Amino acid sequence: MGARSGRGARGALVGLLIAALVSTACAGGGLVEPEGERPAQPDRAASPEADTTRADGTTSVAEFEQDVADAQAVAERYWAAQFKASGQRFEPIRRVIPYQREGEVSCGGQPLPRNNAVYCSRGDFIAYDVNWSVAAFRQVGDAFVFYLLGHEYAHGIQVRLGINYSFTIQQELQADCMAGAYLGDSVRSGALTLAEGDLEEFREGVAAVGDDPDQPWFAEGSHGTPEQRTDSFFRGYERSLAACDLG
Repeated sequence: MGARSGRGARGALVGLLIAALVSTACAGGGLVEPEGERPAQPDRAASPEADTTRADGTTSVAEFEQDVADAQAVAERYWAAQFKASGQRFEPIRRVIPYQREGEVSCGGQPLPRNNAVYCSRGDFIAYDVNWSVAAFRQVGDAFVFYLLGHEYAHGIQVRLGINYSFTIQQELQADCMAGAYLGDSVRSGALTLAEGDLEEFREGVAAVGDDPDQPWFAEGSHGTPEQRTDSFFRGYERSLAACDLG
């Protein structure tokens, strides 16, 4: 999907990968995303057009990197338009950084662990473990890459709007909703095209990063159950930002 057509759903994530997609602690004011690796991303690419799609069904690292670049470009274009419409100046997130080793990237002095994706407000960057991200890309599908980037980008938008909830779960579910809005609106505008299976990839991927059933909702780092996260994402996907309690 994205700026290119996606591949069909690839089946459920293996148990260990699902386990790796749970939330971790805050990092430098940014909210750490479900543990998992982040895709390497080149410098900011030109905004892709809706007709620059690819449906070759491959699972190469080059394809993954193109998905990440496309997802970043579409997110920047989407949020720039939202800020412009509200009369505000938009500053894109400064960098998207791939990493492979624990501690290779730090946020506010806190080393980032493996199997993770995070927006760091201290440095205004998104970082992700490449190995985990590529594994998720190959097992869930390319739509998951667009969700992952969209969720972390939403955390950067929350910072720009001064949104700060009392509980982590509120921040995370709103970011899921905002990621859904960015994707749904981009599909409706023609900036993105969906291939058969992409909606199921979204559903499968978002559910996979839900908290364990015994995770207290009020605990630091809680992101929400699979059902809560899926509901929040598709509420935004179907109803746009009006469903995301942005005030």
